[in-house]
Amino acid sequence: MRKLISDFAIILAILIFVGVDMLVGLETPKLIVPTEFKPTSPKRAWFVPPFGGNPWWVYLASALPALLVTILLFMDQQITAVIVNRKEHKLKKGAGYHLDLFWVAVLMIVCSFMGLPWYVAATVISIAHIDSLKMETETSAPGEQPKFLGVREQRVTGLCVFLLTGLSVFMSPILKFIPMPVLYGVFLYMGVASLKGVQFMDRLKLLLMPAKHQPDLVYLRHVPLRKVHLFTFIQILCLALLWVLKSTVAAIVFPVMILALVAVRKAMDYMFSQHELSFLDDVIPEKDKKRKEDEKKKKKRGSMDSDVEDSDYPYNEKSPSIKIPMDMMEKEPFLGDKSFDSE
Repeated sequence: MRKLISDFAIILAILIFVGVDMLVGLETPKLIVPTEFKPTSPKRAWFVPPFGGNPWWVYLASALPALLVTILLFMDQQITAVIVNRKEHKLKKGAGYHLDLFWVAVLMIVCSFMGLPWYVAATVISIAHIDSLKMETETSAPGEQPKFLGVREQRVTGLCVFLLTGLSVFMSPILKFIPMPVLYGVFLYMGVASLKGVQFMDRLKLLLMPAKHQPDLVYLRHVPLRKVHLFTFIQILCLALLWVLKSTVAAIVFPVMILALVAVRKAMDYMFSQHELSFLDDVIPEKDKKRKEDEKKKKKRGSMDSDVEDSDYPYNEKSPSIKIPMDMMEKEPFLGDKSFDSE
């Protein structure tokens, strides 16, 4: 029941607090929605003429910002697709990267001719959709955590979501009652919830955590702590630079700065070894890396134990220890009372 309620937590939160807002009667800012279904500007029709009244040089000069927008949309779409199709989600159907990108390109052309906003896959909403479709074992044992089985891969929920998104255009008489603080709270919750399991957030916590309280993270087994902090500081610096750039008039070069992060990552090869980067900058989730490493240790320990058992001698070169069989100790006790008395 809790899982079912959590799947509809967002819409329930909006409905409940819209009711609270109406009961209390406070003057809260509401969502501003248009009252008519028509273009925002009264000076144009639905179709935007591509060659209307601009000098010839405008078409040539627009190639540069068009290239930047193309880079941004491509990276935004593909990054979201890669996150959704991670191995930890255990998806079985095809990813469809190229097909998704093809339809994004087609719809960009349609939206451009109609003056509508461009759109790509939404990262936070996509992750929330995947989480709502996860299947887990139904266990009743006290204290036992349910095991993740996979995702219910289908097209019904996605189709319903976008149908309702389209119908929301005609729901302005209802949407105008939604308070803006409710929407801000929902967006904040969705953003914070999507940060769970991100390695960058775990490394930020390590900056303020004493060594004895640090969790058993797999990269801490292989990378010195000072190197972990150095990698985190570089990420913080890059994030701050992108945030400042996005907030200024130079935001048009934001896609180029994202591409510049590739050069930053390449420069890290001179500060970190490839072994360290394989743990600090790997797409494999933390829990999967730890599980693989533990399995590798168990196999190694099992092979050492088998070497000892297969040996005909109590001393083994691979495992320098003395082997005393328990059955020998039970039948012929060393310096037992009976043998000592007979002597």
